[in-house]
Amino acid sequence: MAGQVPSDREVHTTTLKVRFYELDPYDHVNHTNYFSYFETARIEYLTEMGWGLDILKQNGQQFVVVEIKARFHAAARYGEELTIKTWIEDVGRVKSEWHQLMFRGDEVVADLAVVAAFTDLDGRPRRIPPEFVEEMVRIRTEKG
Repeated sequence: MAGQVPSDREVHTTTLKVRFYELDPYDHVNHTNYFSYFETARIEYLTEMGWGLDILKQNGQQFVVVEIKARFHAAARYGEELTIKTWIEDVGRVKSEWHQLMFRGDEVVADLAVVAAFTDLDGRPRRIPPEFVEEMVRIRTEKG
């Protein structure tokens, strides 16, 4: 997993604020909530590309996480503003690889790499539609 945001491709930015109920007994964000934060950022990115969950569902399609790897660098706490940078690292016929970095200011809080498979609503693998592959390749190779 990378520790820096790439400068050679489009990167989506999501900002969120830590809520009290997301904390664990140690007064920092429970590790499970980081996955929700990262997922929210990926869904926002898909929506901005014109492939929101509603559109995918209408077409009988979905992205399903098949592999995920996270690394936690620092604790996030109540009220802090976090910024998530999301980009597409690779796209294939059925799978895409996404990388994400979470920041508090300039400090990396967590990073994540996820592989998502494209499936029908019954979970059977499907080829990623050509127009979506083209868009993913475009944003992967053009600086945003």
